[in-house]
Amino acid sequence: MNRLRALWKWLALVGCVGAIAVVLLMAEPPNVPLLTFLSNSLMGLWNSPFLSTESYGDTLQMVIKGVLLVVILWFATKLASRIFRVRFLDRTHLEEGRKFALQRIVGYSLFTFGALTGVHAIGVDVGSIAVFSGALGIGLGLGFQTIAKNFASGLILLFEQPVKVGDRVQVGNLQGNIVTIGSRATWVRTNDNVVMIVPNSEFIEQQVTNLTLNDRIVRINVPLGVSYASNPEHVRDILMVVGRGHPDVLEEPEPDVIFTGFGQSSLDFDLRIWTANQVSTPRVIASQLYFEIFAALKREGVEIPFPQRDLHVRSVRNVAPGSEIATRALGEDHESVGSVDVKKPSALPVERPE
Repeated sequence: MNRLRALWKWLALVGCVGAIAVVLLMAEPPNVPLLTFLSNSLMGLWNSPFLSTESYGDTLQMVIKGVLLVVILWFATKLASRIFRVRFLDRTHLEEGRKFALQRIVGYSLFTFGALTGVHAIGVDVGSIAVFSGALGIGLGLGFQTIAKNFASGLILLFEQPVKVGDRVQVGNLQGNIVTIGSRATWVRTNDNVVMIVPNSEFIEQQVTNLTLNDRIVRINVPLGVSYASNPEHVRDILMVVGRGHPDVLEEPEPDVIFTGFGQSSLDFDLRIWTANQVSTPRVIASQLYFEIFAALKREGVEIPFPQRDLHVRSVRNVAPGSEIATRALGEDHESVGSVDVKKPSALPVERPE
């Protein structure tokens, strides 16, 4: 990615220098026959209109001036926004996200002002701009709605700042830190060091959870259960000692313990702690606390239960006919087989005619 950006920058620089050289060559050609011929040919092509309507005409000279204007404006705004960041913003106490937003806003403003001034300077007719705007509107209506929507959403993100660079956010199932907010998309880096490119419109149209909008302090819950034979107040004191002893747990707000209820096989608690250093790694600090909690409970003789089931088997008196037990008992009138009583059925009386 960095190599591609560097290549585009060098190509733009070479194109800018080449265009300037062509302009100088046509303005004052050297006293060389071949160069004079090339200069005259270029001058004729430079001033000859290649597209015209009833209200305006465009020449190659105007097109090249427009390209030069865009390239120079791009480099100038990049340089000016960088100087504004280093010389001014980095000397303030603003957050990183606000510095980035101000730098982008200044860059966009300079580019817009330079473009309007340059268009007037190179002599572009206002009518041509109106025709171009109409064509651009048709293009947006046909296939560039998504790009225009993402660009407008990026401007809203920079001005309104519901999310900023460095914030910890969750969009749908994606959670990570915002790396950069571009004109089309926002880069979000997950805990796996994977950068996800999210369109700017999703931050405007969808529900977004910003975990660090107010400040860099978040609360993390650590649930656990202990045996019913344990003293709840003793368990609370153990958890408080563990929470206060962790180096990344803030003293203010201080940690607390919530008795959440009676589980199927345990008394359930929540150790709630506040942290500012491990905002992006909640599972790491929870794991560290679990190690300390396990050691502390074992040291204090508090049992950590696990689910248990007791199975009671009772004797069955009625046995279905044809079962194995019934078959084994057919040879006797009454026989006790284990705890199952089986009685041999007697013959039914038969009535005979007199």
